[in-house]
Formats: sequence, structure tokens, C-alpha cells
Amino acid sequence: MPFVRISVVEGGASRFKAQISEAVHTALVEKFNVPSDDRFQAISVHGPDELIYPPAYLGIVHSKSIVIIQVTCNAGRTLELKKALYARIAELIASTTEVGKNDVIISLVEVQKEDWSFGNGAASYA
Repeated sequence: MPFVRISVVEGGASRFKAQISEAVHTALVEKFNVPSDDRFQAISVHGPDELIYPPAYLGIVHSKSIVIIQVTCNAGRTLELKKALYARIAELIASTTEVGKNDVIISLVEVQKEDWSFGNGAASYA
């Protein structure tokens, strides 16, 4: 069960919210073997002064169309799977929107299975 937070800047990437959402979900299904009906996302649109990022970092230039994605998921996937997920998300966003791969920032947060509750106050996987 991944939970995805997607942050975009008003104007730039905000007009592509549906495509970005679909790209992230498709990549999770393809690369992390997430069931297709396991889709939990929160998309936030930020004003130009509400999403802070450098114009360039690690030699990668960022524009006003930056997209910051945080995926919270169960721990245990290999480095190869993580790299494949990052690449596929960036590829799908770049191929379906005007957002470039350079503007896709991804953070992965791993948790244990007992850290999830899907309702009723129950530890769903514990």
C-alpha cells in the first residue's frame, strides 16, 4: 500500500495534475507490483512562494514546473526496484506532460507493515 503525496507549483505543473497522478500510479503498478486498485494519493498545489527549491541541485536545473513526489510504502524493496521506479515515474511524466525529467523529484519513505491502518482503527497488516 503506497501513499503518494504530489506537490506542484500553481500554474506550471498544476495543469497536469491528472496526468502526473496517473504516471505515478502506473509506475507503481509496473515497477513495485502494486495492485491497480491500491491508489491513495494527495495532490497539493502551491503558490510560487510556497514550494521552495533551488534553481539547480546536483547539476540538475529546475524550472517553475517542478513536481515533488513522496511515496510512503512498505520496506523491503531492492535498490534496483527503487531505481526502476524513479526512472519510470520521470519517464512517464515527461512523456505525458510538458514537465521535464529534470523537474521530477522523488522521495521514498519506507515503513513497516504494522504502520498502516485502512480504517476502523485496525492495524490492517499486523
